[in-house]
Amino acid sequence: MADSPKPIQFSGHASQQLQFRGATETEVVEAILTAPWHPAESGRMECRKDYVFNSAWNRRRYTTKQVRPIFVEETNEIVVVTVYVYYF
Repeated sequence: MADSPKPIQFSGHASQQLQFRGATETEVVEAILTAPWHPAESGRMECRKDYVFNSAWNRRRYTTKQVRPIFVEETNEIVVVTVYVYYF
């Protein structure tokens, strides 16, 4: 995690994926600010945060939703490149 919060921006692709995959900007920001960061491919970073879901996604019921943003930490901001969401 970063020592001090930087503004978090979403790429066009990441914004599109939020709705398609069932995550919100708030969940992604919270994940970045609170979950441990790990290196990802191509010099990017990632983190994972589980949320209580207890609902249906694509006509199947799940209890947990895991949000996994992929992002780059720039000098003055964090840019979210894409977002993965897992249901279990």
